[in-house]
Amino acid sequence: MATLKSVVQPYETVDPRRQPERRFQYVDISSIDNQLQKVTEPKEFFGRDAPSRARRVVKNGDILFATVRAYLKNIAVVPEDLDGELTSTGIVPLRPNNAIVPNYLFNWVRSDRFITFISKSQSGTLYPAVTEKQVLAAEIAIPPLAEQERIVAKLDSLISRTAYARNALDQIPALIEKYKVCLLEKAFSQGNISHATTDGEDLKRYGKILVGELVENIVAGKNLRCEERPPSLDERGVVKVSAVTWGKFDPFASKTLPPTFEPSEKSRIRNGDLLISRANTLELVGAVVVVEGCPENLYLSDKVLRLEMPEDDKRWLMWFLRSPKGRKEIEARASGNQMSMRNLSQKQLREIPLPWPPLKVRSEIIRRIDAAYAWLDRVSDECIAASKLLSELDSSILQAAFNGELVPQDPHEEPASTLIERIRAECEARQAELKSGRKLVAHSRIPTKKGAKMENLIEVLKATGDWVSTSEVAQALGISDGVTSDVVEEFYNNLRVHLLNGYIEVERRGEEDWLRLIPISEG
Repeated sequence: MATLKSVVQPYETVDPRRQPERRFQYVDISSIDNQLQKVTEPKEFFGRDAPSRARRVVKNGDILFATVRAYLKNIAVVPEDLDGELTSTGIVPLRPNNAIVPNYLFNWVRSDRFITFISKSQSGTLYPAVTEKQVLAAEIAIPPLAEQERIVAKLDSLISRTAYARNALDQIPALIEKYKVCLLEKAFSQGNISHATTDGEDLKRYGKILVGELVENIVAGKNLRCEERPPSLDERGVVKVSAVTWGKFDPFASKTLPPTFEPSEKSRIRNGDLLISRANTLELVGAVVVVEGCPENLYLSDKVLRLEMPEDDKRWLMWFLRSPKGRKEIEARASGNQMSMRNLSQKQLREIPLPWPPLKVRSEIIRRIDAAYAWLDRVSDECIAASKLLSELDSSILQAAFNGELVPQDPHEEPASTLIERIRAECEARQAELKSGRKLVAHSRIPTKKGAKMENLIEVLKATGDWVSTSEVAQALGISDGVTSDVVEEFYNNLRVHLLNGYIEVERRGEEDWLRLIPISEG
């Protein structure tokens, strides 16, 4: 076991406002898709417009770990096209060192084992978060490098298969909806109606009636100011249009009536009622359901109507109004200039023509539709259950991987602890060298002329045109006795960034580093 800090490298921080004309790309938490665990929507801005949290420089292959609400798993790997760009101070860039395979680290920090552990350290109510220090102090199981590579290869193979299955399952809901549309279109076609009987009766010429001839009465509720919450059992409520919008009656899509208002008993909703919305968007106006599972304290609103008619004919009318032909009739009659709200008046509803074959044909068609929809609902439920099982399977695969149960182990491989110790020693040596260089800058006694301070490191090197010592660069930037440690830290951060971006080169001369701007001819 080791800490994350021991297997990652430090990252750079910059102030993008010092490069006001440069266009930056920026990854904040909203830029990460926590289902795909990829950066999908990076933002762009000029340095002068940079938000205060845009400070951390990311490199290709960094693992971004969002510290706010860690349980949401806003985790992603930085793609090549975002190399050298910025992320938020609310995200920790984990940059793997040579002790760890990058994808091993990525899979570890997104595993349930790690997320459960780190989430226990969260503090805060509105924005529960962990600190970077807590993330880096968390433990990680480190097998030998060769075993890490075997684990990653196996994980990639297995998880790619679950990803393929998940992608296939994601297509099913759209296919189901398309199938339903085709089913209803066929159900109310003349050819289908003429063959929906078992006795061979010729029904090619069947009749039509208007909805108004079938519907005996239309009942509406009142338009009142209500509390925007479902009513409790001892309160009364009215349904919203969304209660009838999505194919099944939803009693929770409701509002609470004022306690002083006494609604009419005839507007109370009962199981078996046929309800229709008279106002909504063009695609949703005229949505219709037969009520099931309704409590006794819900009432009609002014936008949700009850169609009173013979019980045996309710499902025939419902299925027709949901069919492509029925929708075409509704949308042709709905009035209003705004696409966001269309209205279907009672008069317009009553004028819709309705196919009217003999009773036994209507009954057979309803039976077939009901059976097909019941089957499609089962398929949908199984699809949801399978998607959940895939997520659980991914978690189980990661758990097996980090328990050492996924790939064979080789006792002859170099222990990871030996590798980590070697890397730690190298890091300590580099840090000692860096501290020595900082001391040299901080104690520089060369006086700085008033007005001689330049804006940035690149300007200094351009003005020099040749090799220049670190202490002379610091002097030109106004870094001398009395400056804060933050100023020195920023100087070295900028130096690292330009080195990594290939803008400058460094050469060790005696006890000091010398710098030079790389000529254009050298790349």
